[in-house]
Amino acid sequence: MRIVDLKCAVIGQSPVVRIVTDEGVSGYGQIESTKPYLKPQVLFFRDYLLGEDPTNVERVIRKIRRLGAFKPWGSAVSAIEMALWDVAGKAAGLPVYKLLGGKVRDRVRVYNGGVRFPLRGYQPEDFAENMAKMKAAPEGFTIIKQAIGYHGPMLQHLPGSRYGEDVTGSPYLNRGPLTERGLKHLVACVEAMKSVLGDEVGLALDCGPGWTVPDAIRFARAVEPYNILWLEDLITGDYTPYVLAELYREVTTQTMTPTHTGEQIYLRQNFMQLIETHAVRVIGPDPADVGGIAELKWIAEYADLHGIQIAPHGIFDGLIGLAALVQVAATLPQNYIAFEYPVARPEWWYDIIEGLPQPIVRDGFIEVWDRPGLGVEFNVDAARQYLRPEDADFFD
Repeated sequence: MRIVDLKCAVIGQSPVVRIVTDEGVSGYGQIESTKPYLKPQVLFFRDYLLGEDPTNVERVIRKIRRLGAFKPWGSAVSAIEMALWDVAGKAAGLPVYKLLGGKVRDRVRVYNGGVRFPLRGYQPEDFAENMAKMKAAPEGFTIIKQAIGYHGPMLQHLPGSRYGEDVTGSPYLNRGPLTERGLKHLVACVEAMKSVLGDEVGLALDCGPGWTVPDAIRFARAVEPYNILWLEDLITGDYTPYVLAELYREVTTQTMTPTHTGEQIYLRQNFMQLIETHAVRVIGPDPADVGGIAELKWIAEYADLHGIQIAPHGIFDGLIGLAALVQVAATLPQNYIAFEYPVARPEWWYDIIEGLPQPIVRDGFIEVWDRPGLGVEFNVDAARQYLRPEDADFFD
């Protein structure tokens, strides 16, 4: 079997990769729906892949792995890697999890991810109301993650919550010290959420990036009574092209509240310092950014050897990304907590992808399916109407 073409179409806002082989088997991968601009980067790799045996996944990926980088620039390599595993599984007649060493769990836990309800405001009662809606969601999530602090526009709507003015021009405030009033307000919001969730549903907090080390320590200590599952991206994170593991370690060693980061990181080498120095308690690589699903599994195994847990990122990974997350999460060691559940936008994605269970999430879990490859396929007739004119030959 040889690769005869590499195609990429932007469907909705998601670049979708298709690897075409000389035996009529195609494999698919997906880039986050926030990155339609990455189509040219995918196609840049075409000449590296032509003529290769797609079932030699590692050999093929070694040709292009060094040409990626931190989020978003590792997404093309990651999507190609997913598509290669899809081909390899289909060629073998096996689900991808079998090729990764076999599953250790029959269902995988997920947390809310793309299932969100808009906040009315940023007062404690608004967060409590939001958690009541989340707790009642039909997916039955056992873990809910909520943005707070520097993750989103919250602090822009709370006068007197921080020192200084935003001079970055960023859509969100993304750096700076908190005032005592601001810190107390954030803790009150956490208390309000836990008053609704109790000990029935775990609460994780997406916090930044952007906290100073002293504020991160104060906040982490202040919320210790609430048994938060993790504080995510306090120092660095989403679209930050560096890690600063030494600063995370300073926070982590000063609190019982687990710290978490990793969604922006590309490749195992860039997790080494986080893991080996125990700089965080939880890592969160995204298979659509880290270099693919085998890369994520390697990182998870290495973290497990160091007593560090894993909760993979994936909020915008789409339905092909969801399939990849299910396959790899089934194989991860016992440090696995849950992965971030992606939902499809626009809704018509659910009409063009076949093979997903109905409902997808039941009681906070997804049953691991056994179909070959990633286990999902396009309904080509239904999908063609959503192709852009320049991508009209994507399925040909």
